Amino acid sequence: MGRFLGYLGKRVLSYAAMVFIATSLTFFLASSFMDPRSNYESRTPRPPQESIERALDEANINDKTPIIERYGNWLYDVIFEGDFGLSPSGDSVNRAISSRIGASVKLLAISTVLSVVVGVSLGVYTAQHQYQWQDRFFSGMASLFMVIPTVVLAILVVFAAIWINDATGMRLFYVTGLSSYTGSDPIMAFIDFLQHVFLPSVVLTIVSAVGYHLGQRTYLLDEMNADYVRTARAKGLTRKKAIRKHALRSSLIPTAVSVAFSIASVFTGAVMTEKVFAIHGMGEYFINCIGTNDINGAVAVAAFSGVCTLIGALLADLFAAALDPRIKMN
Repeated sequence: MGRFLGYLGKRVLSYAAMVFIATSLTFFLASSFMDPRSNYESRTPRPPQESIERALDEANINDKTPIIERYGNWLYDVIFEGDFGLSPSGDSVNRAISSRIGASVKLLAISTVLSVVVGVSLGVYTAQHQYQWQDRFFSGMASLFMVIPTVVLAILVVFAAIWINDATGMRLFYVTGLSSYTGSDPIMAFIDFLQHVFLPSVVLTIVSAVGYHLGQRTYLLDEMNADYVRTARAKGLTRKKAIRKHALRSSLIPTAVSVAFSIASVFTGAVMTEKVFAIHGMGEYFINCIGTNDINGAVAVAAFSGVCTLIGALLADLFAAALDPRIKMN
């Protein structure tokens, strides 16, 4: 265990260094390509020049200030005050992100769990029925959903929900936002949340489950034909027991690693889905930052994404150690 913890500590330091470097590079790139000054100069009437310079200085995005000096100010505020700065409009980036992280987590945590369960289950099922009608049907459906763009799938789901609402004469599904209930009844609030989150969850579950399904099917088929599985069957184990006790565990390792690395997408992923369903999450915020020349906001999203990737990488190491008997935690 001590050796494994030491190894994990080294990985944490190396991952943290990579996150720091990646975030710093994002700051320099965003500062070089984004033009927040144009946000003020394009206004009608145009603000006084002194007002423009003061607003840019307050947000630490004045292109007349040397970029190294701006980077030093930004780094000091982030490290010692936990402050990612201001947007060109003067709003706090920390406040904007904190209100959107919750929306992304609510939306994507549900779909992530469902997509893993559905995708892995279908992958195991189709691998055990290779080339039979079950395998051909589900693999064909997976191939179909793989080529359909997410935004097209989301729009089709919206049209289907509207048709169901009209056919039943009831508003069973909401197609925008994550809530509309304003009362104090927790049961009604939960039902309202389910009515809002159902459609985007269906879209994201389908999109992600396709990858897990095809990946798990491939991994399990590789393991089923491995020598150690043949040896286990030669010693008397049935095909199902050999798959369950040996092949399945090994095939879950790459799937578990990919699930761990998907944590970053929980916070920054579903850009198009959030746009279609008007959900104000991190994906939508990142697109808005690019469109409004919000340097500090874009860098903050990159930093959070980097931290999420770091956590995912550590979880991937832990999952691999837990599932792979060849990795000794001592």
